[in-house]
Amino acid sequence: MTTEILLYIILAGITALFLAVFQYKNKKKSMSKLNMLFAFLRFISVFSILLLLINPSFEQIKLFTEKPNLVILTDNSSSIKHLKQDQQALSLIKNITSNKKLNDKFNLEFYTFAETLKASDSVFFNEKQTNISNAFNKLTQVNKERTSPTLLITDGNQTYGSDYQFVSSFYKQPIYPIILGDTITYTDLKIQQLNVNKYAYLKNRFPVEAILVYNGHNTVNSRFVVTKGNTTVYSETINFSKTNNSKVINFTLPTNNVGVSNYKATLVPLKSEKNSINNTKNFAIEVINQKTKIAIVSDFSHPDLGALKKSIESNEQRSVLFLNTKEIINQVNDFQLVILYQPNYKFKSIYNLLDAQNKNRFTVTGTKTDLNFLNRIAQPYSHVVTNQREEYQAELNINYSPFIIDDLNFESFPPLNSNYGELTFSIPFETILRKTVRGVSTKDPLLATFEINNRREALLLGENIWRWRAQSYINNKSFNQFDDFIGKLIQYLASNKKKNRLNVEYESFYDGNSNIVIKAEFFDKNYVFDTRESLNITVINNETKEKKIFPLILKSNKYQVDLSNLPASKYNFTIKTTNENISKSGSFQILEYNVEQQFLNANVTKLEQLAINSKGISYFIDDTHDLVNNLLNDNRYVPIQKSIKNTIPLIEWKFLLAIIALSLAIEWFLRKYNGLI
Repeated sequence: MTTEILLYIILAGITALFLAVFQYKNKKKSMSKLNMLFAFLRFISVFSILLLLINPSFEQIKLFTEKPNLVILTDNSSSIKHLKQDQQALSLIKNITSNKKLNDKFNLEFYTFAETLKASDSVFFNEKQTNISNAFNKLTQVNKERTSPTLLITDGNQTYGSDYQFVSSFYKQPIYPIILGDTITYTDLKIQQLNVNKYAYLKNRFPVEAILVYNGHNTVNSRFVVTKGNTTVYSETINFSKTNNSKVINFTLPTNNVGVSNYKATLVPLKSEKNSINNTKNFAIEVINQKTKIAIVSDFSHPDLGALKKSIESNEQRSVLFLNTKEIINQVNDFQLVILYQPNYKFKSIYNLLDAQNKNRFTVTGTKTDLNFLNRIAQPYSHVVTNQREEYQAELNINYSPFIIDDLNFESFPPLNSNYGELTFSIPFETILRKTVRGVSTKDPLLATFEINNRREALLLGENIWRWRAQSYINNKSFNQFDDFIGKLIQYLASNKKKNRLNVEYESFYDGNSNIVIKAEFFDKNYVFDTRESLNITVINNETKEKKIFPLILKSNKYQVDLSNLPASKYNFTIKTTNENISKSGSFQILEYNVEQQFLNANVTKLEQLAINSKGISYFIDDTHDLVNNLLNDNRYVPIQKSIKNTIPLIEWKFLLAIIALSLAIEWFLRKYNGLI
């Protein structure tokens, strides 16, 4: 409070006293006791009102002690139970929780991790994948400002993700790894990796690459065997030694039947092996009868052509051939789909031939497209010719009905170069992507599909789609999302199947450790996406005949269900609507494989390096008796006394208002009681 405010308060007190005495002092020499009481009450009222007008401020200081956090981060993956360390881990967590000294010094925070980080002290050691680096990345966002030493209770075996021994570059807290497992080296053979394509073609051979690893000191012999059912389809004798401890085997297998074929690869275990689970891997391949052939027709080179070819051929069921306007004429019958890139008058004979054969097509326009030619050849659309150029970005139409489209964050993609002008259709059409200019949607189609005379067509109004593929890689560190988008469009255009109100997206088989998510879309009778419907999936295990029913959840404009908890087996399923009698059935297979059971030991080297990099200390689970004392005695982890200073204006003091009201009420009541009013 300043001196000036203090002087104002003193002046207010004198003024209030003067007014009170002036009102109740009569010409008599002295006041009666009743008048003195009235004067006092009036002084209180006037002085309080003047204080509110002056509104002085008071500083309030609150002191509190902030304890450091102690983060207990526990590996919840099944490898802990596989290494028989689960009970020791639970015992350690219980001891930490019940330690009074630790609770007095730290705020204990419990987290579990496997694929994702969860705030919980409940550990079941049942998750299928481990990503240690991701757990620290999430914790960085939680504990930015406070000292938070971290106990990492794990075997250090990570199945995917960045190398966690360098997380100290962004996680600025000491880390204390509690190592679950031992350092004993066991003799072990294992199949490190199997590389095999997902698809193969009938009456062909598909390649398989097997990487085999030996851990031991002696020279040993084994046999690598691949079986299909009860039939051995490949076998080879393998020799290992201490120095020659890995082998790469390349071979091919025949494809004789259409459909999914299942195989089992086995590296025959040694008698002394402790873990034989990692000696076997299952794999499958889907055999298809023919390859979809697609022609891309253009009279000049452009990066878009290569990008389209890469995206389309990412699915091995498809092949792409580049042709010019002359070469395509005699080969058009060899292709299920023709992509016409920036057509001009030279394309006239191609369009006539495609129309005569009623063949599906995909037209891509750009700055070199002859729009007058396109308008003249009687297409079901017409583009206003302005001879001006414009750059358009894309906006996904979530109500697109013919097939399921994932949102690739199209708004982040660079604009396509296109011709300025309005596009009009003479037939019904479906918009996949709309044009936007500087973030404002024009509602005009950028990519659209339509059906006419039982054929399917698509129209893309822009060039430089190769930039979209590059941006998709930047966004997702992979081309897969963009390639899948193009693949779905090509699959739709290359077939003539009737449009369905219920569309289901799933794979023929899934690896045992992958996420098994089945997606569906349901449309009303006008083929507008219907969010009011309820979908259920009935899944039947072909081996046990066990039947389970799961609801599909509406998420990101799709209905989907996660079946990752189903055991390895073959399954039939039916997705059915609740309000209408519409359903779709299919089948898939889950291959048996648990990556968490491939480990024999804790990854001691990485965990010790992690402790060194983060200025922590590593402990084996049997040697944690000094852990608590080290944490309690470490001077880096001391409580910090902090203060909060608040400036409170008097006008916010509600008691002063109550005093004014009370003093005025008492004065009025006494005056009324004594007949002075």
